[in-house]
Amino acid sequence: MESFTTLTGVAAPLPMVNVDTDMIIPKQYLKTIRRTGLGQYLFDELRRTPDGERIADFVLNRAPWDQAKILIAGANFGCGSSREHAPWALNDFGIRCIIAPGFADIFYNNCFQNGMLPIVLPQADIDTLLAAASGCGNHTFTVDLDSRTIAHPGGEIAFDIDPERRRRLLEGLDNIGLTLEKAAAINDFESRQRSAAPWLYA
Repeated sequence: MESFTTLTGVAAPLPMVNVDTDMIIPKQYLKTIRRTGLGQYLFDELRRTPDGERIADFVLNRAPWDQAKILIAGANFGCGSSREHAPWALNDFGIRCIIAPGFADIFYNNCFQNGMLPIVLPQADIDTLLAAASGCGNHTFTVDLDSRTIAHPGGEIAFDIDPERRRRLLEGLDNIGLTLEKAAAINDFESRQRSAAPWLYA
């Protein structure tokens, strides 16, 4: 898994509450098990008309937010079904950090498993970031996981994160990576078990 240390890029404002996973990636695009190629369908029903025409005033269809790496969202982001395709689509589009007042639990956990950083902040801080992302001029933010800060054109905001989740992102460890950290102990156990109970390996 790709590690997450510092992310600098355009931040897009999406001040909508209860954005569910079907809104993030509609059900008709869930046939693939690949993590790539889904970015083009991100927020498909908000970005395109039923005829496939781009909706010009949707934020991710407008420069510079069409190049966003950071999303500032409303409360309960990622609610609905547990589809992992939702973080896949965001990641494939280029968004590796979502900042919101709160997330649905399964979506929140899925983000960490895909090298993405979901940040929970009080609504007052969200409002500050939404204003910075929406305003004229510079829309570039820097999210620093090591220092746990978000730098934006108007200043800097600190955030909290579980220390173990932070370590896993900094080191690029998903569940498989965490298991492989114990490879020596696993190999030692298997070696001893093979000697003590060879019939298990016959």
